[in-house]
Amino acid sequence: MSNELEAFLEYISVTRALSSKSVEAYKSDLLQIEAQTGSKLLCLNSEKLLSVLSNYSNKRTLNRKLSAVNAFFDFCYKQHFSEKTDKFKFAKIPKLLPKFLSYEEVKRGLLLIDRTTWIGARDYALILFLYASGTRISECLALRGEDIEGEWLHVLHAKGEKERIVPLAKVAIKAIEVYKSMMPFESEYIWLNYQKNVLSRISAYKITQKYLGISPHILRHSYATSLITGGADLRVVQELLGHSSLVSTQIYTHIQKENLKETLEAYHPMSNFHN
Repeated sequence: MSNELEAFLEYISVTRALSSKSVEAYKSDLLQIEAQTGSKLLCLNSEKLLSVLSNYSNKRTLNRKLSAVNAFFDFCYKQHFSEKTDKFKFAKIPKLLPKFLSYEEVKRGLLLIDRTTWIGARDYALILFLYASGTRISECLALRGEDIEGEWLHVLHAKGEKERIVPLAKVAIKAIEVYKSMMPFESEYIWLNYQKNVLSRISAYKITQKYLGISPHILRHSYATSLITGGADLRVVQELLGHSSLVSTQIYTHIQKENLKETLEAYHPMSNFHN
C-alpha cells in the first residue's frame, strides 16, 4: 500500500470520522483497482483507469468505485501529493420508486398474527416497531430496553456510528411492553429468539415475509412514505431516517409530487374542467 493511500485512509477515518465499515470499503475498492491495473493509483492515466472501471456492468458498483477514486484524487491534490485534478462523472442510474406498503396493508398483516403466545406478541411488536420508527433492521435488532425513554427512541447503533433521537408511537411502545411481559426470560436486548439470543437478520426477514410478504427494509420505506404523503418536510424525514445527506432522502420526492398531483385532481375545481 502506498504512503498516499495510507494517509487517505487515516484522513477519512480520523478527520472525517467515517465508520470502520466505510473506511474498509474505500480501502477494498482502491486496492482492487490497483490490483487489476498492476499500478499505483497516482501512476494511472485516465484512459487506463476508465478502461478497467468499464468492466463493471453494475452501475451502482461502478459509481461506488468512482466515488472512492474521486475522493482519493481530491485528497491527494489538496495535500499536494499530486497535481491530478481529474474528477470522473458517475454513471446515470434510473430513479426507481422504492416499494412500500400502505397503512391498511400493514394492518391486514398484523391481523394474521396470533398474539396469545410470546413469539406472536414479539412478531406483532417487531412489525409495529419497524413501521413506527423507520429504523434500519441492524439498528432495530441492536435495541436495548434502555434505548426507549418515555415516547422517545435513542438509536445508538446507527449507520455511521452516529446517534439520533426519534419519537415512537404509543401503540408500538405498548406492543413492546406486552411482548416483554410475556417473554419467559429477561435480557438487556429487546428482540430475542426462543433460545434467548438476539434475533438474527434472517429471522427478522422471515417474520416480515410471513405476515407482509416483504423484507424489513420495505417497512422503513413505508414509514418514510407515510410521512411524505402526510405532508412532512423532506428535511424532517431526513433527520428521522438518519440520512447523512438529503440526496438519500430525495428519492421520496417522487412520492411527494405524485401525492400533490392526486390532491390537486381531487380537490381543485379546474381539474375536471373541459372546454
